[in-house]
Amino acid sequence: MSDGTEPDVDLLDRLRTMDSCAVSDALDTLGLAGATTGLRPLWPVPGVVAGFVRTVRAGPRPSEGPAGHIATAAIDAAHADDVLVIANAGRTDVSCWGGILAVAAQGRGLRGVVIDGACRDIAESEELAFPVFGRAVVPVSARGRIVQLAMDEPIDVAGVRVRPGDLVLADRNGVVFVPRDRVGDVIGLAERIVEREAAMVAAVRAGRPVADVMHDSRFPSIESEKSDR
Repeated sequence: MSDGTEPDVDLLDRLRTMDSCAVSDALDTLGLAGATTGLRPLWPVPGVVAGFVRTVRAGPRPSEGPAGHIATAAIDAAHADDVLVIANAGRTDVSCWGGILAVAAQGRGLRGVVIDGACRDIAESEELAFPVFGRAVVPVSARGRIVQLAMDEPIDVAGVRVRPGDLVLADRNGVVFVPRDRVGDVIGLAERIVEREAAMVAAVRAGRPVADVMHDSRFPSIESEKSDR
């Protein structure tokens, strides 16, 4: 979310060089929530999608009267390197994303969308090569069922509290969120984890017993991270 207060864009570039497993391990080691379960690419998205979070909260219409379509205002306000994150309480019986929204989001330079819920028109998103992560694909429209309740405020996504300006990484393994005030710590540790795992793979290929290579003592802990500093 490009509001002038986001973490250094260099950190985003570094985040894009890793996968969600390494970031999840770093979050675990630091005792931070951020890794989700149940969210996956809804078409075979290649590589990694990472960016600054822009939030939307959807839900049943609270009263009669007109309401803006879900995510349209957020897309119009978005910047390149944003990833739209839509909270719909994990519902899989109604869509909160579709093909026209994907066209608009791509035109604004968004990196992708993460939905705690369902989408439709997935073939259109795939044809555009616009990444969509969520729980399900359904044909059921949002119209007359759910509306946008809020945007650019904290939301809950698959049990994780997510705030505008946090970083998100999504790939074939799933979706992880990095709190904006801990981005440097998480990415730095994730990079060290990637280096350690590369060394472990090299040791296994060199003939070292995998039981030794993968012993608990070989993995980082909060205590080991404190001692390394």
